[in-house]
Amino acid sequence: MVSLIDTAKKVLRTEADAVYGLIDKLDEGFDRAVEIIYSSSGKVIVTGMGKSGLIGKKIAATLASTGTPAFFMHPAEASHGDLGMVTAEDVVIAISNSGETDELIGLIPFLKRFDIHLISMTGKKDSTLAKTADVNLDVSVAEEACPLGIVPTASTTASLAMGDALAVALLIKRGFDEKDFASFHPSGSLGKKLLIKVKDLMHAGTALPFVAPDAPMITAVVEISSGRLGIALVTDQDSRLLGIVTDGDIRRGVEKWGKVFFDMTAADVMTRNPKTITSHELAAKALSLMELFSITVLVVPDEENRVEGIIHLHDILKKGIV
Repeated sequence: MVSLIDTAKKVLRTEADAVYGLIDKLDEGFDRAVEIIYSSSGKVIVTGMGKSGLIGKKIAATLASTGTPAFFMHPAEASHGDLGMVTAEDVVIAISNSGETDELIGLIPFLKRFDIHLISMTGKKDSTLAKTADVNLDVSVAEEACPLGIVPTASTTASLAMGDALAVALLIKRGFDEKDFASFHPSGSLGKKLLIKVKDLMHAGTALPFVAPDAPMITAVVEISSGRLGIALVTDQDSRLLGIVTDGDIRRGVEKWGKVFFDMTAADVMTRNPKTITSHELAAKALSLMELFSITVLVVPDEENRVEGIIHLHDILKKGIV
């Protein structure tokens, strides 16, 4: 009896061979497909039945997230009104291993009537869908991964890989970069790193703990405790930053001076020229500075060194920026 692990290995080899085999099938048709989509002023509409439809949904999602507006249209629903979503400026990608899927073939007259570009992905170059399309991308495979040879496995993997190849080629042609990707993924890790700025997370206004330079240290302790940010900002009358007193300064001061420490002033204890960052910088940069200097807060001053806010490590981490 063949072991389950041996079976799994055979499946993976078969599917890997299917994807690898696509390399030699790429020709000028692929370039033309990319150019058709790139030149279109409309959307890419991906369609397919059954397992091909599921693959089509993923391809549409990948295209949309990488700068090519796209959505999936169910071919069975298309002829019952959903064709109203298709315009003459759009491009249709139809996926069918056999190239003879009735629901897809039924769309061809409509596409031809309005001169809508059709790109097909089929496993048979002589099929109706392949012959009718403006471009056919050959996604044929030598065999399916299942022992019956009929369950869509290697063929759907090949279609998915071809869709990824299209999306990446278009991404490169459009000059799509990390910032563009982040714009389409604002809730993702990369989006947060590239979109969220210090001003979006910093504490400001009445939440800031200020003390005058001549204030006794007991006042600074109260401000640090009430502010719950681990520091007190030492500023002049115009809110210009002179230095900071941290909870670490208090612990070290008590250890060194004892009770006398509380008779000292904020100016006696403060750290002059603390680490700062401007409000328009990315929060990810603030995190990098905190890691570099082993600190948990940065002061945010304006161009005239007036304090605008404080950004804390915990606020950055809570937002998922790592």
